[in-house]
Amino acid sequence: MAVPKRRKSKARKNMRRANWKKVEAPDLVECPQCHELRLPHRACLKCGYYKGQEVIK
Repeated sequence: MAVPKRRKSKARKNMRRANWKKVEAPDLVECPQCHELRLPHRACLKCGYYKGQEVIK
């Protein structure tokens, strides 16, 4: 089994742990039917359309 040869310093450990906050929120796109902001590749919650078809009544 692989084992590290040297101990990681506190600074390196903390740099690795600090990167989880850098994840960005997903971008919003405009619905072509009602022009509301929605998540990409998902049906619009206001009008219920996705790719020009009504999928939610």
